[in-house]
Amino acid sequence: MAETILLGLDVGGSSIKAALVDVERGVCTTPLQFVPTPQPSTPDTVLASCALIDRQLGAKGTVGLAFPSVVRHGIARTAANVDKSWIGCAGGEQLAKLIGRPVVFLNDADAAGYAEVWAGAGRGVPGLVMLLTFGTGIGSALFLNGQLISNTELGHLEFHGRDAELTTSARVRTEEKLDWPSWCARVNDYLSRLHALFWPDLFIIGGSISEDWAQFGHLLHSDTEIRQATHAAQAGVIGAAFAAARAQPTERWR
Repeated sequence: MAETILLGLDVGGSSIKAALVDVERGVCTTPLQFVPTPQPSTPDTVLASCALIDRQLGAKGTVGLAFPSVVRHGIARTAANVDKSWIGCAGGEQLAKLIGRPVVFLNDADAAGYAEVWAGAGRGVPGLVMLLTFGTGIGSALFLNGQLISNTELGHLEFHGRDAELTTSARVRTEEKLDWPSWCARVNDYLSRLHALFWPDLFIIGGSISEDWAQFGHLLHSDTEIRQATHAAQAGVIGAAFAAARAQPTERWR
């Protein structure tokens, strides 16, 4: 049987988030840790920090490692907001050597999507569900009847001549000092473009900014239903642990 309590790691450009997760209930069993991402954020320095967190939390079983990259067949193919030396790195394999246990390596938005579809705002929703995380950039995760379509990069969709995340991310809202109505007007325009291309059955709005939902949620509009993400900043950590559980030899997660 799979371990019920597994470690989820969520690496970002500024911090590494981590917690032990009860994968049956979809909740963190330890407080969410925030450890500064080492600079430079090379594979050796980041994975050494992850291994230290693993020891400090006394984790057991398979570990989930969410990372800001397209991850194909265990290899990082891009590097968003981390050192470019990650490109071509087998991140899960390298961390497994450090901790002596299996590691599942996946895209960070895909991990957040697992959390929301399996134990959050998208649970039980049939059809096409799209999670969008607004932060430094825009992450996306796409699920069809609960099955992940991995490595979508819809934050890089061409949008008025630029990458969407260069005009519509939470970082841009802060840098340009946009008020909520001005920023939401851009988000609504972006959602309209996505709706025209994909016709999803549900949009889920995630990332840390979703914690401010009361201030802006009522300003978002689409022909598709829009929901606030359930897990906010914890989603990547919880979803990484779910992915780790799914990789273990038990029918519960297949």
